[in-house]
Amino acid sequence: MTETINLKNKVMLTCAVTGAGDTTKINPYVPVTPAEIATSALAAGKAGAAVVHIHARDPKTGGISHDVEQYREILQRIREADPELIINITSGGGGDFDPDEANPYQAGKNSDLQTAEERHEPIATLAPEMCTLDCGSLNFGDMVYISPTEWLRKQAALIQKSGAKAELECFDTGHLRFANQLIKEGFIDGNPHFQFCLGIPWGAAADTETMLYLRNRIPEKATWSAFGIGAMQMKILAQAALLGGHVRVGLEDNLYLSKGVLAKNETLVEKGIDILQKLGKEPMTPQEAKTLLQLK
Repeated sequence: MTETINLKNKVMLTCAVTGAGDTTKINPYVPVTPAEIATSALAAGKAGAAVVHIHARDPKTGGISHDVEQYREILQRIREADPELIINITSGGGGDFDPDEANPYQAGKNSDLQTAEERHEPIATLAPEMCTLDCGSLNFGDMVYISPTEWLRKQAALIQKSGAKAELECFDTGHLRFANQLIKEGFIDGNPHFQFCLGIPWGAAADTETMLYLRNRIPEKATWSAFGIGAMQMKILAQAALLGGHVRVGLEDNLYLSKGVLAKNETLVEKGIDILQKLGKEPMTPQEAKTLLQLK
């Protein structure tokens, strides 16, 4: 007889461990090497995160890395220490376009571009339970983040073939429209899962009105999560939980525990769980999150 898991008043908490931004100079707790990233992810899991969202960084520079071997070491270390923790790898790297000033048809020195197949390589090789799919292009700060629709269809098909659960990341309202189009075209298996990425310049605002707009336009059986960046991280966490969603914290999105106090991933998880419990919610275990997301 299969045990029925009651998920009422349970909230899935994801920790985005490091990201790819130039944040290591501000907060020394931002992990860089595979060992540091794995250790920080495990600490977040011990503190109560059900899912850890992983980027790799170049151990020498601290910058973005697409090296599959970096991802391999991170995943091996996490899986050996905590095989229940859900691993969610980014597939959104390699989208930064900075036009060359002399020739705007060419990528400038700050660009970092990959094809759909290259973005998918860590997922195809390492078989994580989940991966993100950034559902559109965006003016991302002073850069342009590029995800053309045909590239996204290719990526979605590759993710579907891999068996990983796609987390449909929406940085703006048009991204949600295209995510729903991917679902309509059959690229997403099972109940879709959305991540609303709020407050990033110059995407969707980090406020209740925007969150409600997005929440009210997803399919009936879909699940959703939301995060805000910087000082909005915990405010969006509380609002998402109250509106029936799931939540994300971590050093990818916010470097401070409170004003002037640098955070670690595990302290952000602890603070997030404290807020959830004060709202009458409890964090999901990894097994409960696997049930919610119908992970293979």
